[in-house]
Amino acid sequence: MPSPLDRTFAFFSDAHNLERITPPFVGFRILTPAPIEIGVGTLIDYRLKLRGVPIPWRSEITRWDPPHGFVDEQRRGPYRKWIHEHRFRAEDGGTRVEDHVTYAVPGGALVDRRFVRPKLERIFGYRRRAISEILGSQPRLRERAGQPAGAMRARTT
Repeated sequence: MPSPLDRTFAFFSDAHNLERITPPFVGFRILTPAPIEIGVGTLIDYRLKLRGVPIPWRSEITRWDPPHGFVDEQRRGPYRKWIHEHRFRAEDGGTRVEDHVTYAVPGGALVDRRFVRPKLERIFGYRRRAISEILGSQPRLRERAGQPAGAMRARTT
């Protein structure tokens, strides 16, 4: 992103910005009232929709390292496991934003491959474009390890 590290991290440290970078088809809403003071142990409640059915989601911030990153982990929600590491580093006058997600779904690999992974790729693609628009320019798509900058890297367990 062309945005400086401190500005980029400030954007991500405001949990209410998550609604702005999540595609409408997810039906995502933050239920925890503002302001949300973020730090290790912070719990945030959300709601999303899966095939029109409201699903509660609670995450906990388990690592907080401003301005370099943080980790949120699902405590209640649709996944058997969800650990989302957000990484930020100054690069080329802007900030490299990386999402590393480790997750597991009910139903295992077949359900993941046919239903979950394609939807997550769509969500994170939307997220990349929205962040780029909000923070000031079109995405710079430089290939690194075979993925565009800012792409989600997922590992299932």
